[in-house]
Amino acid sequence: MTVNVHFRFRSGLLSMAFDNVRLRGSWDRHGRPSADWTSVPMQRSEDEDGYDVFVARVSFPDGEIGTNFRWGIELDRPGVADLWAIAAELDDEASSRRECSFELQPGMEPQIYYLTWIGRLGANRIERRNGADRIRFSVWAPNAREVLLVLADPAIGYVADDGTGALGTISMRRTVDGFWTVETADDHRLSDFDGMVGTPYMYRITKDDGSLAYRTDIWSLMQIGAGDFDPDGAPYHGSPAGLDGPQSCSVVCDPKRVVLPSGQELAAQAFWADEFVAGRKLPDRLEDLVIYELHVGALGFGKPAPGTLDDAIAFVAHLSALGVNAVELLPIAEFEARANWGYGTSHFFAADQGAGGTDRLKLFVKACHQQGIAVILDVCYNHFDPDGERAQWAYDSNDPTRNIYYWYEGRPGDYANPAGGYIDNISTGWAPAFDEEAVRQLFISSAAFLVSVCHIDGFRLDQTSSIHQYPVLHADGRRADRAAAFGAKFLKQWTRTMRLIKPQLFLTAEDYSDWSAMTEPSLTGDGLGFDATWYGDFHHNLVEYHGGAQAQLLKNAGFGDSRALTMSSLAGALQTSARSKVVYNQSHDDCGNREGSARTAVIAVNFAPIVGKTRAWAEARSRFAAAMTLLSAGTPMFFMGEEIGAQKPYRYNDFLENRENILGEAAGNGAGMISCYRDLIALSIKEAAIRSRNIAIPYVHDEDRVVAFHRWNDSEDFLVVGSLNDAAFQNGYRLRSERLGDDLWEEIFNSDAETYGGWNVGNGGGRIRATAGMLDAVLPASGVLVFRRL
Repeated sequence: MTVNVHFRFRSGLLSMAFDNVRLRGSWDRHGRPSADWTSVPMQRSEDEDGYDVFVARVSFPDGEIGTNFRWGIELDRPGVADLWAIAAELDDEASSRRECSFELQPGMEPQIYYLTWIGRLGANRIERRNGADRIRFSVWAPNAREVLLVLADPAIGYVADDGTGALGTISMRRTVDGFWTVETADDHRLSDFDGMVGTPYMYRITKDDGSLAYRTDIWSLMQIGAGDFDPDGAPYHGSPAGLDGPQSCSVVCDPKRVVLPSGQELAAQAFWADEFVAGRKLPDRLEDLVIYELHVGALGFGKPAPGTLDDAIAFVAHLSALGVNAVELLPIAEFEARANWGYGTSHFFAADQGAGGTDRLKLFVKACHQQGIAVILDVCYNHFDPDGERAQWAYDSNDPTRNIYYWYEGRPGDYANPAGGYIDNISTGWAPAFDEEAVRQLFISSAAFLVSVCHIDGFRLDQTSSIHQYPVLHADGRRADRAAAFGAKFLKQWTRTMRLIKPQLFLTAEDYSDWSAMTEPSLTGDGLGFDATWYGDFHHNLVEYHGGAQAQLLKNAGFGDSRALTMSSLAGALQTSARSKVVYNQSHDDCGNREGSARTAVIAVNFAPIVGKTRAWAEARSRFAAAMTLLSAGTPMFFMGEEIGAQKPYRYNDFLENRENILGEAAGNGAGMISCYRDLIALSIKEAAIRSRNIAIPYVHDEDRVVAFHRWNDSEDFLVVGSLNDAAFQNGYRLRSERLGDDLWEEIFNSDAETYGGWNVGNGGGRIRATAGMLDAVLPASGVLVFRRL
């Protein structure tokens, strides 16, 4: 007698470039326990949702009933063999093992490993060979007594606490893993997926204490509303467009189709057919990127409302002319009120409807790809929407210990205030429950969806230090080490999954822990798997950091008193930039939101009015900052508007009142600055030596305010010389470096060029001979020169 066990490996994606997928388990070929794991080929198939699934069957002797077996999945990708496909670690903070297990019993249910949960939750198509495709709704509510699917009135788009706005309800049944599900077999109204597309819906949850609550679908692909209004449970009679998405109805969408601005619908395959243009290849290495950080809401120049993805699509021409090859969007997933940065995400699959929604995001990505520009999304997993009462907060229980999306330690009675058991992590909300697979999969699966359906090229994870380093108890600030450990486990599972789905994704993290594991491999090792981390101290040394000990060169240069500057600190930052860092002269956080912060041009003249000669100095020092960033050994990034010398602060609470017309300024007062940026970007991208990680800093002089560094590869050598001195070295400045040798060096870039708005002091693009490692060059005031070895 034998017990047959079926194994399934489900990616949740429509197609995966996996080869030679095999089941590996702790049994021999006879199904008996073995220390040497046996390998069994798995066959590719397709589940009822149309997604790839790999299947295998193993027979075990009934004498092994009660035995615990361990198993996992191994596979090959093109060019890479023997990848272990179990991304999740055991629920043991002391273990990094990645495996599944089961106890052999008669009549075993299939053993399934889900790489992602795409298709498991939300409103999903169930394919049929004959007849219309059906629809299935599934929601995770493990504490609920009862769940009803509520079909809502599309003319309202909101269901009030008293049921106003509901057209009908359908009972859902509890299944596995805390899921509640309803499909055609349960109600004939769900027999036609296509007929349900566009239908607004919610869930009516009977919580564990008997109270009722209306909840959105956290896995929805669209939330109704492009406005800011929250009815707060009261009946609503306004336009659906005026609603704030986190509180409004979810909407059934078809990810296999794209709705164009004209209203025409295209199959996704047809929409993406012309995604790429011959001769305009996307960059494929992080080292090759020059990143433009863009907040969609800060576009829409001249309009009272926040910018939209339509504005961003129109802005692609500017990005292309500027020459950047990557754009990083601040969070675009559904979030609270429109005049917002977007870091309080409520629905991670749905692009913010006020910005234009998911189909507009696809149009933006396609427009970028046609210009050879990669698209990176900023995502925030360290907290949820602080005002998410109809989203994550108390979804199916009012008991803090059963608040399913949030980490809670102990019992409410352990604290003077029941909120004391939640976890603070230096973000604007409490920490998610990273020890819960359903929570981890919300973040993992939404990222996988954005890659597979929206063709996103990479991600920047917001404040990952808050996930793995900062967690403390809200009650008293005691360290929450288990929360931090599971935060690190989540980050590893997330990066492993992304690497399996699309190995060439750009994965960066805002992380200030200086933990070396952040950029060590996770799929083939025990690191956290990111390509690079943000390097805040590069900005702090180069520009400013209020109250900090960093060099703050532009801030100190702005006093105009010829004081010595700590150029040696910048030299150290330049050297560190080679260690898998994203470096920037400005980011969204540093343009005015923090005390003492402001736009680069403003910092550069110590907040003096930027007119006349003061403007000349502001721009010269800003060009210095841009050159140090774009010619460093890190991956360079700058925030929108820096290229035209923006002056107005960019802040969380009033960015709409401080928008500057970047497109208008590019042809006006910002023409010189943008010309300099274009040339620096072209130099950065074109020259492989500059995009290498090779850097040496042979010369630094704090009193003279001079720093010089080499960038090289096997075939070329460049010398970059920067001076923040208030006067030019008209008679030449002697530089010493063994690398200079006895060679000719040609000046190929001068940030002080007249066409950039400078004083045109330099070496005229001429050639200078170095002798015995010494070179005498004319240096402009507050300028940067680049020499190429001939």
